[in-house]
Amino acid sequence: MGDEWWVHYQPVSYQLESRLGSREEFETMVQTCNEAGVEVIADVVINHMTGQQEGTGWAGTEFTHTDYPGTYGPEDFHNHGCEIQDYSNRWEVQECDLLGLADLYTSSEAVQETIAAHLEDFISIGVTGFRVDAVKHIASEDLEGIFSRTQGLDDVYIVQEVIRGYGEPIEPEEYQHLGDVHEFTYGRTLRQAFQAGDLAWLLEGQGIGETWDGFIASDSAGTFVDNHDTERNGETLSYKDGEIYELAQAFTLAWPYGSPAVHSGYQFEGFDDAPPLNSDGTVADPSCGEGTWTCMHARTSITGMVDFRNAVGDAGVTNQWTNDSDAIGFSRGDSGHLVLNRGTSSVEETWQSDLPAGEYCNVYLGPPTDTGCAAETITVAEDGTFNATVGPDSAVALHVGAMAGTGEEPTVNPADPHRRASIYYPAEWENPHIHYQIGSAEWTEVPGIPMEDACEGWAVINLDLGTERTVTAAFNDGSDSWDNNNDSNYVFGPGETYLADGELHRGNPCEEETPEPEGDADLVLFYATEWESPNIHFQVGDGEWTDVPGVPMAEACEGWFVTEIHLDGAESITAALNDGREDWDNNEGQDYTIPAGVHQLSGGELTAGDPCEEESASPSPDETPDPTEPSIEDPAGDDGDLGETPVPTEHAGTPDPTSDGSDQATADGEERDLAATGFRGTAVVIIAVLLIAAGAVALLYRKGRAGRP
Repeated sequence: MGDEWWVHYQPVSYQLESRLGSREEFETMVQTCNEAGVEVIADVVINHMTGQQEGTGWAGTEFTHTDYPGTYGPEDFHNHGCEIQDYSNRWEVQECDLLGLADLYTSSEAVQETIAAHLEDFISIGVTGFRVDAVKHIASEDLEGIFSRTQGLDDVYIVQEVIRGYGEPIEPEEYQHLGDVHEFTYGRTLRQAFQAGDLAWLLEGQGIGETWDGFIASDSAGTFVDNHDTERNGETLSYKDGEIYELAQAFTLAWPYGSPAVHSGYQFEGFDDAPPLNSDGTVADPSCGEGTWTCMHARTSITGMVDFRNAVGDAGVTNQWTNDSDAIGFSRGDSGHLVLNRGTSSVEETWQSDLPAGEYCNVYLGPPTDTGCAAETITVAEDGTFNATVGPDSAVALHVGAMAGTGEEPTVNPADPHRRASIYYPAEWENPHIHYQIGSAEWTEVPGIPMEDACEGWAVINLDLGTERTVTAAFNDGSDSWDNNNDSNYVFGPGETYLADGELHRGNPCEEETPEPEGDADLVLFYATEWESPNIHFQVGDGEWTDVPGVPMAEACEGWFVTEIHLDGAESITAALNDGREDWDNNEGQDYTIPAGVHQLSGGELTAGDPCEEESASPSPDETPDPTEPSIEDPAGDDGDLGETPVPTEHAGTPDPTSDGSDQATADGEERDLAATGFRGTAVVIIAVLLIAAGAVALLYRKGRAGRP
């Protein structure tokens, strides 16, 4: 019982009865979906039961910590009296309780039979896949034993949650013979690339995927931009990242690595927030455009890219293009072409594709209609080239299944978000005006709309874009003086943007910067490295972690960099160092604990003193990985455990090595793990996975194939 989203990850029986509905309603849902060609995956929690000492479940089960009448008794649990502390200890991770959650004795034949019967029950209802929770905590041979006892599993899709932790002995690869495995490194890497605007990085080498260090083979990888855990702990992008989140989803659906998932849930403010609930505690029916449901699975950009993935199938990547920074493009054989722009300004280019000549719809913005395209029409010439302008934080996605005039009568999509733009302009004129056009709508009458005072030196206008993505604008003094970007006009995207020295920048120029703390720093750290631009990612005391990759360090003397940190009454910091991209030094997955004072860190050894006081005393920097290679490593281990407050204490984007976010819990052991799912990736079947534990929806795209993966 409980309102929090994570209560479903503390089962007290295997009855299909919860705040989402009854067994009969679940059976009806599965049957209805299957008849419509939509498959259903069940998110199964088979590693543990609850962290509670006693209580009564939703369906009336009275239980204690290791006694669940009709399901398990004390003999069915490990009962070692330990909790997981050391993730480098395989036995401890797989035999001890995770934050107080009663750990099942999965080596037991009786337990395996009970779990197998649970899975068979789902299969008998018509479920065709499983997302298996907290797999790292189940020995692979135990899981193999469970699957071998499960009848009807041969045609069932399986994806397993195994969170890769840097330096940990349990790795996703040891489970891939049992099914797909979620590749958390992929989502973490997307966050770094898209937040920094460094999209060109994703195409380095053979492009992000199995040829990069720390990535599982494509045929076994379940990829995602975010899931129920990572959208809350900051480890990946989330719906709160707006346009760049949708761009990352587009890339994931277009790029031929792994089986991509789209997570669709609800808006939240606090970590524990429940899905929308009725007065009786049941989950409210989702309705796109109403309430707090994100309806990510139904947005035009996402459904358009699902169609894109269906159309391109197994085609390889050709015609790669980048502007060496925030825009990339590539073809998928002669079936599709995608261009992404993460920049603040539009990109106009003539791109080479292998598409047949014709009139195509940009499905990122809208589908084909019966007379043309719902949004933008792009002409591909006989030689496969096409010219287009890609707006800020937008994309052009063309594929052979979306030719102009091949669709249906256009309709309004209630799932598409309502966008707004705040545009700031230097107030050098006494009465600045903005003359603009939202999307392809009519321009304002000249001279436009007067702008309002924002703060000293700046004027602002706040515009409601509806479902449009761009504002084309020019500025004037209300009379004869104009600024129209040298006759090209300015193109703004949603969110806050300001114009300075003719360049567009994200943000609000009126926001006051956080003042530097007064007085001398409590902690000074010197770091020896060959990296050109090291960063320190840290947490003061038990406070919030810095955003990944952290704070840049300054040059101190040859081979050494330095940073100064105010502790604000705390005794120490917890920290990991990185090159600003993918290479990390995190004390072999344990992070560094650094107390107040002056310290030097070299070769993993922390000692006192300033190495730059005497140049002769400066040691040589220890060897570090080549930062030019696309080598992706989890900087600090698994997802974060939670302290007494319901706020995750792990790194934002670099999981806490001392705990496992696959099952997050409060100090009293209440588990916090929702569900996410993965996809299998070409000749696509859409599988709507109702992650009913949280009222969330995920979509999985997978190949139709016989036999268990």
